[in-house]
Amino acid sequence: MGRNIAGAVDRGAVDRRSGPNSGYRSLESSRYVCDRSSQVNGDTVVSAGVLRRIYLLTWGLSVAKYKLVGVSGDQKFDMPSDRTAIVGRAVTCDLPIYDPTVSRRHAELVLGDGGISVKDLGSSNGTFVNGVKISETIATDGDVVTFGKVAFNLSELAPPVAAPQPDFAARPPEPAATIVRKVEVGPSGELEAVASARPSGSSLLKVQAETETERKEKKLRLLLDISKELSKAQDVDKLLAKVVDITFQVMSVDRVAIQMQDEASGELVPRISKNRLGDSSSRSHVPRSIANRAVEERLAILTDNAAMDERFKGKSILMQSVRSAMCVPLMGSEGKVLGIIYVDNLTATNSFGDEDLDFLIAFSGIAAVAIENGQLTNRLQREAVVLSNFQRYFAPDLVAQIADHQEAVQLGGTKRPVVVFFSDIRGFTSMSENMNPDDIATLLTEYFTEMVAIVFEFGGTLDKFMGDAMMALWGAPLSVEDDCDRAMGAAVKMFEALEELNAKWVEEGRPVVEIGIGINFGEVFAGNIGSDQRMEYTVIGDSVNVASRLCSKAEPGEILISEPFYAALQSAPEVDALDPIELKGKAEAVPVYRVKR
Repeated sequence: MGRNIAGAVDRGAVDRRSGPNSGYRSLESSRYVCDRSSQVNGDTVVSAGVLRRIYLLTWGLSVAKYKLVGVSGDQKFDMPSDRTAIVGRAVTCDLPIYDPTVSRRHAELVLGDGGISVKDLGSSNGTFVNGVKISETIATDGDVVTFGKVAFNLSELAPPVAAPQPDFAARPPEPAATIVRKVEVGPSGELEAVASARPSGSSLLKVQAETETERKEKKLRLLLDISKELSKAQDVDKLLAKVVDITFQVMSVDRVAIQMQDEASGELVPRISKNRLGDSSSRSHVPRSIANRAVEERLAILTDNAAMDERFKGKSILMQSVRSAMCVPLMGSEGKVLGIIYVDNLTATNSFGDEDLDFLIAFSGIAAVAIENGQLTNRLQREAVVLSNFQRYFAPDLVAQIADHQEAVQLGGTKRPVVVFFSDIRGFTSMSENMNPDDIATLLTEYFTEMVAIVFEFGGTLDKFMGDAMMALWGAPLSVEDDCDRAMGAAVKMFEALEELNAKWVEEGRPVVEIGIGINFGEVFAGNIGSDQRMEYTVIGDSVNVASRLCSKAEPGEILISEPFYAALQSAPEVDALDPIELKGKAEAVPVYRVKR
């Protein structure tokens, strides 16, 4: 019936069991530790003990002397000794703190001899050491450093205890040593040079050599060049195509196919399939019985005569005229099966040998690492799109939630009830006529920094800036039960923050600012509008127009709210009912309430 070989890809010590029809091979990933080895003439020999001592010394020098630990225990930060560390809300900071009371670049930390130098970078809510607001000071062991409203305990780490030094004079030389050898590096991208035009011997691997040693060296060179080639591709689809092309380049096979495991269903999904003539019309020629067993049992399978193999009785084997075949699971990190790579021969039985299966197992391991890295790259690129489009508009914790879900960055949207919030600076046009451009930009930056922080503090979404006006949302893209109350709280807090800003600007001899606010609640279309390269999350609908017109009707210092918004409040503030307002596009006047402050 022919020889049937199955090799388990569960990575362990080599285990072979012979039988009439099958053998099993288990390949366990090992960690190579050159702690003891024989001395070789012509090689440089370094004591393993010396290497260990060098490593420990380097480790000891790099350990941070101080650590910041959040009082809630959710953040820890080792202070680097070789550079300045920036604390802030931006993801690019060395110590990112996703809290609305923390500025994007909040403070600067520098390790010194007497402790950590803490310098505030003009943050909105200040930096404190032991409850005292500082501009720059030295913090030491036991101090409490607070950025905005987020506190950290500063602790000094004990220096590592030096290991006792052995007495080399009192002990004989170590019989074991580490071999250090110069590696000859040839030019990369030489698959064609290593892979010959046709296989030699009983193997279908395209490697020709005069001796067994030379053959092993060429196979290792081949695997190294394959690894370099696959590292150049980051897109997963292009990577899979390159894996198939390389397989034809190094092995004499009729067909190659790759199937990937769907994360949701666990089913194998055909991704690419080609024959040696380049035809990719048949994408499902992999016998299901072989593929399923390779995945379920994590076996590297070689069958010399699939039609007669009692283990694989599927109709697809007969329909596809499969004679000899090999199938190996693509094993990712932590034992996760990514998919399978399958090769077969349609013309002859007993085509593949033990050497072919060994090589395909090694090749599949390299391919799996490249595929997993490609998937990670794709995910990071997708998250970068989310961050670039949404970080300016959503609170940091909401951005993180969106980045974890791919569907959050798709075009389109849904209809949903949303709180629409508008605020506008009153008389800004006339005020700006007497200001130079730099002063206008500075004032608006300070004003919007405070207002946006309040929107994020109350769980809202920044929709857009429109000159000196701002539009915010509650209830999109995620909603909570008290969205209306949060929006109301944000409106009141904005006036409190504005009073503080105006007091500061008066002291600096700068003009004061007055605002009006309009809030409505109703159904809108909410979603991402734009192109694949540029999207903006926004809302469209009549409820948006009503909120905008309420804002335009509000006098300086007023908050005008609609009747639907007032009815949805769980804790309604005191209000004055105003005469219904005629709004453009509305057949009937709209009931309006003014919030008492």
